[in-house]
Amino acid sequence: MARWIVNSLPLLLLLIAGSQQARLISPPVDEFKQLETKGDQSLVRYIEPRADNNSVDNYRLPNNTVPISYNVELWTEVHKGTRNFSGVVKIDIQVVEDTKMITLHYRQISSFNATIQSKDSLSSQPIAVVGSTETTREFLILTHTDTLKAGSNWTVTINYTSQLRLDMGGFYISSYTDDNGAVHYLATTQFESTNARHAFPCYDEPAKRANFTITIHHDPSYTAICNMPVDVAKSSSGITAFQTTPRMSTYLIAFIVSDFESTGGELNGLPQRVFSRKGRQSEQEWALWSGLVVESSLAKYFGVPFALPKLDQAGIPDFSAGAMENWGLATYREQYMWWTKESSTINQKTNIANIIGHEYTHMWFGDLVSIKWWTYLWLKEGFATLYSYESNDIAFPEWDTYQIFHVSDYYSALINDASLSTPMSHYVQTPSEISNRYGTISYAKPASVLYMLKNAFTDAVFRRGLELYLKKHQFNSTDEWDLFASLQNAADELSLKLPFSVADIFSSWSTQVGFPLLTVQRNYDAGTFSVTQQRFLNNKTTVNTDTWYVPINYATASSPDYRQTKASHYLPKVKEHTISDVKIASSDWLLLNKQSTGFYRILYDERNYRLIAQGLRDRPYDFHTRNRAQLMHDAYRFVDTGRISHSILLDLMSYLRNENQYAPWSTANSILNIYDTYLRGDANYAHFREFVIELVEDIFVKLGVNEIPGEHYLNNYLRVILVSLACQVGSTECYKQSHTKLQQYLQDGVVIEPTLRNQAYCAGLRQAEDTTFDLVLKTLFASTDDSDRSFYISALGCLQNASQLKKFFESSLDMSNSLRTFERTSLLDTAHSRGEIGLTASLDFLDANWKAYGDLNPNEKPLDDVLRRIAGSVVSESQKNRLNALVAKIKANGAGYLKDNTETSVQNAMKSNFDWLDVHRQPIMDWLAVYRRNGSSSLSASLFVVLAALVSLLCHGFN
Repeated sequence: MARWIVNSLPLLLLLIAGSQQARLISPPVDEFKQLETKGDQSLVRYIEPRADNNSVDNYRLPNNTVPISYNVELWTEVHKGTRNFSGVVKIDIQVVEDTKMITLHYRQISSFNATIQSKDSLSSQPIAVVGSTETTREFLILTHTDTLKAGSNWTVTINYTSQLRLDMGGFYISSYTDDNGAVHYLATTQFESTNARHAFPCYDEPAKRANFTITIHHDPSYTAICNMPVDVAKSSSGITAFQTTPRMSTYLIAFIVSDFESTGGELNGLPQRVFSRKGRQSEQEWALWSGLVVESSLAKYFGVPFALPKLDQAGIPDFSAGAMENWGLATYREQYMWWTKESSTINQKTNIANIIGHEYTHMWFGDLVSIKWWTYLWLKEGFATLYSYESNDIAFPEWDTYQIFHVSDYYSALINDASLSTPMSHYVQTPSEISNRYGTISYAKPASVLYMLKNAFTDAVFRRGLELYLKKHQFNSTDEWDLFASLQNAADELSLKLPFSVADIFSSWSTQVGFPLLTVQRNYDAGTFSVTQQRFLNNKTTVNTDTWYVPINYATASSPDYRQTKASHYLPKVKEHTISDVKIASSDWLLLNKQSTGFYRILYDERNYRLIAQGLRDRPYDFHTRNRAQLMHDAYRFVDTGRISHSILLDLMSYLRNENQYAPWSTANSILNIYDTYLRGDANYAHFREFVIELVEDIFVKLGVNEIPGEHYLNNYLRVILVSLACQVGSTECYKQSHTKLQQYLQDGVVIEPTLRNQAYCAGLRQAEDTTFDLVLKTLFASTDDSDRSFYISALGCLQNASQLKKFFESSLDMSNSLRTFERTSLLDTAHSRGEIGLTASLDFLDANWKAYGDLNPNEKPLDDVLRRIAGSVVSESQKNRLNALVAKIKANGAGYLKDNTETSVQNAMKSNFDWLDVHRQPIMDWLAVYRRNGSSSLSASLFVVLAALVSLLCHGFN
């Protein structure tokens, strides 16, 4: 035994040697994109809170008058493409404080005149008022000569003209071109957050709810739709009047004047329709069906029926917001509404249902109950984000949609909230400040916090709290404290005993930035553990004292039960806390955060990490799917920030040969792609390739490259990852199957499933015969579809044959083919980032043709651009020397093709890559060398556990 220990010490030292790690770049997490982009993301920055102080810098409306109802009448001739429109708005108001001025919002409205008329006297007459504008704050100020007394009621009438906007905001013009080349115009709206004031002067703040009656004059060949059903008695040809809405916020009003066609259905007495351009009705069915079942799922879950008599969806050709929850008329980019089994991917199917779930959740959170101010944007967007998944989980339980949530919004929140940011609740005033709130802090983070508390409190308590909240505050506006109160009432009602109040727990997450890093230190002798908390930041040296009320639970090797996600303990808002009412065997692994429902990262001591890694290899399904994913994601971040060694991360990942679920493989794929990018130029790159192939081969062979009828829904997602990863690292089996799949399509017409089209072409072309390559290139030249052309160009970049790549690149210089200028300068980019063969071929091509390439579009300097991008793919000395020589050659013979700082930029990009390699290459390659010698990492992990146990016994013996 003594000899065995001594001989094993070098291996133990090797495991410890990688503990000093520098920063690693972020993995390209497979994120489900945030489809709503209602704010200008270019404005995002840190904004200090601002007080509502009634000064000239205060953008809030004064509270001396409030709206009761609006009657809006509009005239448009958009059917002719005419942008001019006119309107009359009549606003019934009540005076709250004595005043001579009525202040409204307006934007880009001209030629207005206004009157007011008392509603308290039957004999009153309209009185002209003086109107003035304040453009900075977009105030329209109507001044009366006499004081309007508190409690009095008035009707404000404003006639005005304006133009349909061109920027997809407010009341704007859009268009589409049909299959015959004819242009069809339409007028539509996007009012969130401060654009209703463009369509009609109004009190454009979310808490100033009122009733709205809308009438639209339009060409009889067009139809108009709005939030409410048509008021048939008041409508006629070319005049569409709508029923009056309940009390609602201005930004939720919507109307569309178009020649759209619709598909309709009804479930539980609620009629629903889907509108979009003519000729696409056959593609509306999935959006309609998803809308029907998602609305039903939400109404049942919340215990509150949908409040309006109908619910429509519309796909808009030009729609920058992505999607919008207008009450009773949700609007989307049209591509988010269309799906067919024959031509659309599984991802598109999921995304449509998910975004419908998001917008339909808003019908309760944001519409039925609105926010008092944009400070609490998360109070609607966080719920909409979370319940887009929950509604899909109810409607389509076979999807296991929370795996998608985990690797998308949950990961996004963890990554983005690890740097300087703002709290979920954060005061803003100006339109640009409000726009800044539309991001991770208002969507993904609150969704993750809500999901944590939904599990910690139990779904029953949380669900009851939401029902109380919605019923108490329907048709009104709230802040976060109203939500906290309802959840507390539900906890009390259902006898949930909490060590702290809901308000204390929840506000510790909503009113301070960031999230906690929980550092777990086990007492292996006593069977207890302590938890230290501080804010997780990418820079681990940053000192912070932030703490939270943190719900936790745990599983162990002896009790791997994940059914109950209720919090077993709550960490108080202190730096360190010991969990002493437990007894965990020293040989058991300990895992906090069952199902990874808590919004925090967890750092374990090294001994526990090794126990977990061995447990993953021996019994991987003793760990919940999302926990398996999170262990890798956290460990990667800890390597990223220098908190643990590569050896721990790679040891954890070595179990993947037994993994068959999407979320863990999605996480692993991101990490392995980063490693592959940097290591592909290494002399021992084959060691890494063999490691990845060993991990991926069994599950790849099981799933293959073809969809299997009746398989688990997420296998469609998983297969895409496996094909891409396996072929990327050179799996012979992947090359073989992918080549066969592409040949079967090109030669025999066997259809490629839409979800796998990208992978089938890219992987199939890696070892393509010249005839296959020539056919795909010819197909590119013949295609007239922009998206197909882009697809073929990207696929051809996967080629791994130097002569084929040469011919592909040379087509960029052949003016007899159909390539457009921007396509010609994109070919190299599809290849140099995909591996050493593509990079070498790119350098060979430019070395021989740099002048001709630079002449493709001299004004844009395409040669300069591609050299900078290629520099980002250089990861070996030979590549570096070749690129340096090429830049020097061009600089000496054609400096005009380059910008002044090209050489510096190229050097900086390459230096960044080599800096990474200087820090990370050796620990990774050392671990892989040990792995290769042992055949697996199980020996190294077993040695660590045994040695740690022996050290513990020895130390115990000396005491």
